[in-house]
Amino acid sequence: MFDINGGEFLIIVVLAVLLIGPERLPGYASQLASLVKRGRRMLRDAKERVDTELGPEFQDVDWSKLDPRQYDPRRIVREALADDDDDIPARAPAPAATAAAAGTAAAAGVAGGSAGAAATSTSEQAEVTVPAPFDDEAT
Repeated sequence: MFDINGGEFLIIVVLAVLLIGPERLPGYASQLASLVKRGRRMLRDAKERVDTELGPEFQDVDWSKLDPRQYDPRRIVREALADDDDDIPARAPAPAATAAAAGTAAAAGVAGGSAGAAATSTSEQAEVTVPAPFDDEAT
């Protein structure tokens, strides 16, 4: 919890004995023990109260999954993009691009000398034109 190894703990104990003194050390040790017991009791009571107020449906929730230290932004973005690939339909060409292609085909048909071919190309392009999908979740 505090990331203290054995040597550091020994130095803290020696300093406590020197600063507090051997005659007052047992009193402070008992106060520290009662403080730790009271803190544990308060945490246990708080956990029991949360469990009773939330009800039985939250008894088996794994709260460690919600720990913000476990989040990896790269993994979250990767998973979000992978999920979106399944939901996105194939994109149709934009209406402006379709009109430009129809105009190019009409110009090619006129340049080739067949007006009927130009009209056919334009009508075929008009049938293929679909409006771009509207993403209502984007806003």
